[in-house]
Amino acid sequence: MNSLRRGRYRALWAFVAILSFAAFYVLGRIVVAYGEPAFLLQWERALFDHSTLVAWWLTWACYPDVLIPICIALLIVAWLLPAWRQRAFASIILLLLCWRTADFFQHVFARHRPLDWVVKHETAFSYPSSHAAIVAGFYWLWVVMLYSSNPNCTARKAVSMLLFVFGVGICWSRLALGAHYITDLLGGVLLGIAFVAAAAALFPGELIRRDAGRLSGTAE
Repeated sequence: MNSLRRGRYRALWAFVAILSFAAFYVLGRIVVAYGEPAFLLQWERALFDHSTLVAWWLTWACYPDVLIPICIALLIVAWLLPAWRQRAFASIILLLLCWRTADFFQHVFARHRPLDWVVKHETAFSYPSSHAAIVAGFYWLWVVMLYSSNPNCTARKAVSMLLFVFGVGICWSRLALGAHYITDLLGGVLLGIAFVAAAAALFPGELIRRDAGRLSGTAE
């Protein structure tokens, strides 16, 4: 990547990061001041308390019991596949940043959870959803990294699609369990995108790049 292209790449991703974070912050102020829009409440009621067992298992995908083994697996990948080392480390760092920053802003906005819930009564504040932030900043980051590494590889495209659907399922689970509003999820996604875009601006060509060949250090 030449210097001119690198500069444009940085500028584009920096703009996306700033825009996403600004949208996240403004949305938070709006929903705290005015509440959830009525038309979104209807959707939320339609999704509430459906396929509860599936929703509960999906929501666990953003709890430490699942995330810690995934991070250990990524560290093993980083050790075995040098070509993927930077991306593995970066994804773990972004996971932690999205998770902890979402928790921090929940206390900043101090929005209360929906009154109705199933399985588990979560008492932490609601906006933004840390699950949605992790989905966008970690699971969907891997969607982009896998797909962009070789768009012509059928296996990578299939895994990318499955990961994307999995992320959508996690977000759905938060509504099915009554843990969040739709705007909480949107805010979390915007926060996750802001972190990923900031990382892409700081390290152009490292997170999102094309690697031909197999997932091995020698081939890539």
